[in-house]
Amino acid sequence: MHGACEILGLYPLYIANEGKLAAIVAPEAAETALAALRSHPLGRDAAIVAEVREEPPGLVLLRTGIGGSRVVDMLAGDPLPRIC
Repeated sequence: MHGACEILGLYPLYIANEGKLAAIVAPEAAETALAALRSHPLGRDAAIVAEVREEPPGLVLLRTGIGGSRVVDMLAGDPLPRIC
């Protein structure tokens, strides 16, 4: 996907990705929720990919591949059309 986005000049975070689940779970329940998801064949690759923090308020930060971080901006304009 990354290579195709690069060729087309698209940003992967803004492309529709149907059939995925993003759940916000209390930290003390995270491992239990993860185990429940992984117990189903369709959830075998379930993973914790983020955490909610108080700081910095109102921002979403992305850890880069080289260890830095950057702000994930709100999508400006119309989202890409979806073909269903």
